[in-house]
Amino acid sequence: MNLRQLQQFVTLAETGNFHRAAEKLFMAQPPLSVSIRKLEGELACELFERTTTGVLLTAAGHAMLADARLALAHAQRCRQAVQDAREGEGGVVRLGFVGTATFALLPALIPSLRQHLPKIRLELTEATTSEILQGLLERRFDAGLLRYPLPDPAGFDVLALERDAFVLAVSTHSALAAHDAIALSAAAHEPFIMYPHGPVPGLAALAQMRCQFSGFVPRVTQEAMQVQTILSLVAAGLGVALVAGVAQRVLPAGVKCLRLTDNPAGFHLGIALARLAGEPNRVVQRFAEHALHCASAAHAQGGS
Repeated sequence: MNLRQLQQFVTLAETGNFHRAAEKLFMAQPPLSVSIRKLEGELACELFERTTTGVLLTAAGHAMLADARLALAHAQRCRQAVQDAREGEGGVVRLGFVGTATFALLPALIPSLRQHLPKIRLELTEATTSEILQGLLERRFDAGLLRYPLPDPAGFDVLALERDAFVLAVSTHSALAAHDAIALSAAAHEPFIMYPHGPVPGLAALAQMRCQFSGFVPRVTQEAMQVQTILSLVAAGLGVALVAGVAQRVLPAGVKCLRLTDNPAGFHLGIALARLAGEPNRVVQRFAEHALHCASAAHAQGGS
């Protein structure tokens, strides 16, 4: 039994006549009769009762009809899924993302993707930047939303989506909270809550580098990997912390973020979309194109 025979069976059942069924199938009547006989022989059961005016479904034919239609519908969906994937219109994108991507980028990207490319489905996994890069190399992820700049981007296509800068998170009980903006060097004497080098080496290096640009090496008294954890420790008065500006969207009570007035020219951080260099997957390509368009639109709206 094959799909061609199932289509012939369903068409004959719907028309009730070999001649009309053959016309709809764009074939001659004798080959259709032979094909139906072969199908009945394979099933060892008659599917149609032949009459002088046409055919009628037997009990076995009635039993088969619904599943035959369902099989043809599934086959058509398979064809459509392949076509969508080939054209980049549908399929699955396994996306790793850093936690800060949930502050602004993902809440804008997911609804936009559902609206414009509804057949593309995301499988989301939260991870660190280093875990995402390793996942891309091991083909566990198709793309990743991660922190940039990357220490070593070789082998990856990196598309900047969200440009940001460090701000200084301080407790509202700190004397520093009297300011809205300061030079980072003014906080050189403060205890710092920093990112651990092992799990998040890129972000840890950027934060250390930012302090060095302001002329000091931070006195690190506590480390934490997640921004929400760092902010909670700041609120508890354990120290100050450098966090991405987008984190101001999720500030807990007791924390204030200060703009830094001594940012060195060209020093920035943000979120980028990364994939393996030369990635041939058209669905991933379309997703990356849409992510860039979505981020550009959000940036233009924010700047207007």
